[in-house]
Amino acid sequence: MGLFRTDKPSDSDRDYPIDLTDEQWREKLNPAEYQVLRKSGTEPAWSGEYVETKTVGIYRCRACSTELFRSETKFDSHCGWPSFFSPLAGDRIEEITDRSFGMARTEVRCAACGSHLGHVFSGEGYDNPTDLRYCINSLSITLESSDDAPAPSSAEPARES
Repeated sequence: MGLFRTDKPSDSDRDYPIDLTDEQWREKLNPAEYQVLRKSGTEPAWSGEYVETKTVGIYRCRACSTELFRSETKFDSHCGWPSFFSPLAGDRIEEITDRSFGMARTEVRCAACGSHLGHVFSGEGYDNPTDLRYCINSLSITLESSDDAPAPSSAEPARES
């Protein structure tokens, strides 16, 4: 067994707005990113760069840069992967029943490109507003720090006199 466990990719009947060939994804992503994002792999627990970060910002899909989660919804679940209680908007993700490993769970994918992000679990008793835990692979996301974001324009439109 390699570094990343591969879950059997779930079926989806969707056509995604960002539709690259397998060869194009392999060129765009490094091998570890490809394994997780395109082959529904799972990085080892506690190995991801965003597990314990408290940086304020927006988490984006590593494959296509779609905004997925805000840091304000990230919480400490102590599960070994970054956890969020809500996506940025429901249309940013796709939830699919995943029946791999002899159980039913809910896979989370990017709605723009179909890349595997992780899984969502409910009813675990976490103290958050939704009682959901979006358990997301760090390799599936990037973090745009609020410090890195472009500042809003403060210029006012010219007024006619």
